[in-house]
Amino acid sequence: MEDKDQIIAKLQKELKSMEQVRERVKIFDVKMKTTDELIENLQNSMELKEDQIKTLRDSINLKSEQIKTLDSSLKIKDEKVKTLERTLMLKEEEINDVKESTVNKEDLVEKNKIIEDLQGKLDILKGELEKADEDLEILETENEKLRNQIGSSSGSKIIDSTFLEIPKKMILEKMKEILMKALHNVTIVVPNIRDLQELTLYEVRSSVIIKVSTSIDITLEEDAEILEELESLDNISIRLFEADDRYVIDCDSEEVLIAIVGNEENNHLTLQTRDSKHIKLLKSLIMEAWLRSRKLD
Repeated sequence: MEDKDQIIAKLQKELKSMEQVRERVKIFDVKMKTTDELIENLQNSMELKEDQIKTLRDSINLKSEQIKTLDSSLKIKDEKVKTLERTLMLKEEEINDVKESTVNKEDLVEKNKIIEDLQGKLDILKGELEKADEDLEILETENEKLRNQIGSSSGSKIIDSTFLEIPKKMILEKMKEILMKALHNVTIVVPNIRDLQELTLYEVRSSVIIKVSTSIDITLEEDAEILEELESLDNISIRLFEADDRYVIDCDSEEVLIAIVGNEENNHLTLQTRDSKHIKLLKSLIMEAWLRSRKLD
């Protein structure tokens, strides 16, 4: 009887030990899942950083090309100025020769007129050179800002978007990419109904419910045609939203992109995330546009 009790006690002890091991395995699985999510978030952050740095580098390349063009223009104008100055010197020498040879006054007046015309052209070219110098200085300043921005982006994960150029075309392309992954519900905000043409809403599966807030001028034929086409799709609801300060897409509450219009044409403060806490906090901003929108008559 004592042997059975010992065996049972031993088995119970082993069972308890196995349960403890199983709990540790569960805890380890949770930690692994959390680690995977952190790695995924870091990878997404790095991809966004790489895209932004690529955009900055493209902007620098464009500015560099503009500087080269201005340099070439300056050289050409400088050559023209030198040519005109040489021509002026020759004309002045001719006038001196005329004075010495006592040629009639009509020839002298004509020569003086030619010199005045040439002097006028020279003044215009000098003005253009000064303007080109100013443009070149502005471009070099912008280039320096962009270089500083790349340097700060490389050293810090906080991105200064003050001078960051993200054009509307790039934003709409990213919105379309997100839209094509939709399964259930999508909320979209764009400044103008014509922007929706870039998103090709008719390509989205008909089971996806799409809510759109945008500005519409029904007196314009193009706006009216786009509205008529979209209203023919049963899964799309459109409301009139007068503000033109944002681009938004919320895809199944799993991925969000928001771009806020800046002072400059291509300056947009852009945020893209799949983090549930981020999306939860941004929901109020996303829904604000829909709630402030007016139903169409």
